[in-house]
Amino acid sequence: MLGILASRSQDRIDTLISAGTRISGNVVFSGGLRIDGEVVGNVIATPGQPSVLVIGAGGRVRGEVRAARMVVNGVVAGVVHVSEMLELQPCARISGHVFYAAMEIHRGARIEAQLVREAPAAVDAAPRPSLHDPIEAAPLPVANAA
Repeated sequence: MLGILASRSQDRIDTLISAGTRISGNVVFSGGLRIDGEVVGNVIATPGQPSVLVIGAGGRVRGEVRAARMVVNGVVAGVVHVSEMLELQPCARISGHVFYAAMEIHRGARIEAQLVREAPAAVDAAPRPSLHDPIEAAPLPVANAA
């Protein structure tokens, strides 16, 4: 199912943003967060804490994203910082800039982004841009299940 989650028994999803839910604003979380709805704003894990962010096939995020581990099967448009492992599943669509320590890309995933591999400590220490919407008025791409 989810490669990252299956390998770590201590990971669990504490919070769900369900399909049909749209959040306009920033989300700060700790532990596990799954997004099956839409977030227009930044999604930031509490620094220094274990975190996993899962963006399901129907999930869409436009803004900055920061997490230790991240699994994407939906759409992300913005700046992504992943300090441990980024997994892009078959329906994943990412545009913007991606800073990562390690990445797994499944067949079918699409990336239209600048990729920057960094050491785990460098990703955590990267400067945090202001919390404005980095992709003003840009439409989110649509994830096709085909």
